[in-house]
Amino acid sequence: MQKTLKRYFPIFVLPTLLAFAVAFLIPFVMGIYLSFCNFTTVIDARFTGISNYTKMFSNQDFLSALSFTARFTVVSVILINAGAFLLALALTKGIKGTNLYRTVFFMPNLIGGIVLGYIWQLIINAVLLRSGVTITTSAKYGFWGLVILMGWQMIGYMMIIYIAGIQNISTELMEAAKIDGATNLQILGKITIPLVMPSITICLFLTLTNSFKLFDQNLALTAGLPGRQTQMLALDIYNTFYGRTGWEGVGQAKAVVFFVMVAAIALLQLYFTRRREVEN
Repeated sequence: MQKTLKRYFPIFVLPTLLAFAVAFLIPFVMGIYLSFCNFTTVIDARFTGISNYTKMFSNQDFLSALSFTARFTVVSVILINAGAFLLALALTKGIKGTNLYRTVFFMPNLIGGIVLGYIWQLIINAVLLRSGVTITTSAKYGFWGLVILMGWQMIGYMMIIYIAGIQNISTELMEAAKIDGATNLQILGKITIPLVMPSITICLFLTLTNSFKLFDQNLALTAGLPGRQTQMLALDIYNTFYGRTGWEGVGQAKAVVFFVMVAAIALLQLYFTRRREVEN
């Protein structure tokens, strides 16, 4: 069997490798090269060195989007994971209707980002219009609107992952802790959280990367208004590439830096949280 698998392995892997190369690897390498060029299409690229990166870091829109995205990510990651973990704790206590609650909390994750953005724009504007303002009147309304939208969409998804982690904890271990006189807070801090660290690692990774990459909800909810103050990095890259003639190379440079930033932050998060994981 092993000899047969080794013999036919290249035949079965080749289609996947070709698809990966055509759909990801080749465009990725070309994108890095184009970030050092002025171009309108891939066939008229002209190498210009680091001028695109110089323009990018001197562009106030990019710096503003970076600051806004960083603040949004920190707040969203904390609120989503805290809310999801608390819900998971509540829904693993055997309360009546647990399965229904899990389904209801998970359902927002099934709605597309554009649709979700427009729905929450209508809801938030209906509330704010009583005070004579809209979500695009001030950047603070847009910021908290995005936080609410992101939390409402993702808390249920993260909750399911936390529930799986909590249910994987040995019941004998929990009962032994209670017999020894441990309080609920001690059990939470000394047993539950350490043993749920694999779930925390996954949830932090998903919320961190999804918050940084947020695009469609940002476009639908605020479109960067007012004055691009609520524009996140993904939307800024899109507007630079498609909204400013002659800035395609700068938009591509922003995309490369964006990829490096997200990858570096995600890898650091994985490294530090995995070090805290313990065996169940």
